[in-house]
Amino acid sequence: MQLRKPGAGTTAPERRSRADDVYAGLKRDIAEFRLVPGDRFTEQEVSERLGVSRTPVRQALFRLQQEGFVQVQFRNGWRVLPFDFEQFEQLYDLRTLYETEAVRRVCARAPRVDRALLDDLARIWLVPQAERCSDGEQVAAWDEAFHCTLVQAAGNAEMARAHREVTERIRIIRRLDFTQESRITATYDEHAQILRAVLAQRADEANRLLSAHIALSHAEVRKITLHQMHLARRIGG
Repeated sequence: MQLRKPGAGTTAPERRSRADDVYAGLKRDIAEFRLVPGDRFTEQEVSERLGVSRTPVRQALFRLQQEGFVQVQFRNGWRVLPFDFEQFEQLYDLRTLYETEAVRRVCARAPRVDRALLDDLARIWLVPQAERCSDGEQVAAWDEAFHCTLVQAAGNAEMARAHREVTERIRIIRRLDFTQESRITATYDEHAQILRAVLAQRADEANRLLSAHIALSHAEVRKITLHQMHLARRIGG
């Protein structure tokens, strides 16, 4: 189990930050298959590897347990749970509902629509091909922001909040979509098509493109995830 060491410090805010760092590190290890489904470990092991007390480790693990990534074992530490693909399917369905409804409202120029947010998206995604970013990590962050901003632009703060919660829950597998250069190119092309349709207020076209984009990304992520899990098991074995 390879874990990154969080920063040092002694104050209460820093202790809270340590728990956040341990949480982020463990979640990253699960996403990048340094910890694979079925792996078992103890709080003491994590504590010793990271050089932190067991309190932030326990806080991080309970947070991951609430999100369905790990499970406490009675008198036997913790276990990494298998990815729940059925749950991810449901979350992707929910995400699609939020985003297509937001696009419908934006295209209809509903009250509280924030047009300036769409202009911000255009500055990132409607650029010449030579100016496109090739950094998968950066494009992954921009991709997430693209979809969150579409929902935010509709002007319903509660819908935007609920959509962000769904986004957070699928982030761990969704980011794998940008480990392949072809997917980065496809994301630029598809986002540009969606955004042009939204800016032209062609709601049906925008939502058709958006739904297809999400479905394709989901299929690619699942394929990559299963492949990565297979490789991780072989290496671990």
